[in-house]
Amino acid sequence: MARTDLYSLSIDGASFLKACGGNTHPDGESCATLAKIGPNAWALGDSKRPGAEPLRFTTAELNAAGIDPARFGLSA
Repeated sequence: MARTDLYSLSIDGASFLKACGGNTHPDGESCATLAKIGPNAWALGDSKRPGAEPLRFTTAELNAAGIDPARFGLSA
């Protein structure tokens, strides 16, 4: 299988969905955002830092980190 440079994939127009863990912070609830940006490619962001560049992961990397796209209403 050919490797894809995840950071070469565009996130323009990507639909980021939010999942909150219930942790509260003085600035509000802590939430993560996730978008599918290609086959086997994901972008993970922080709702508290919307201007920060989202990190990119493969599906296998998300699984290894215990991040389930279904938690965000997405399917792998």
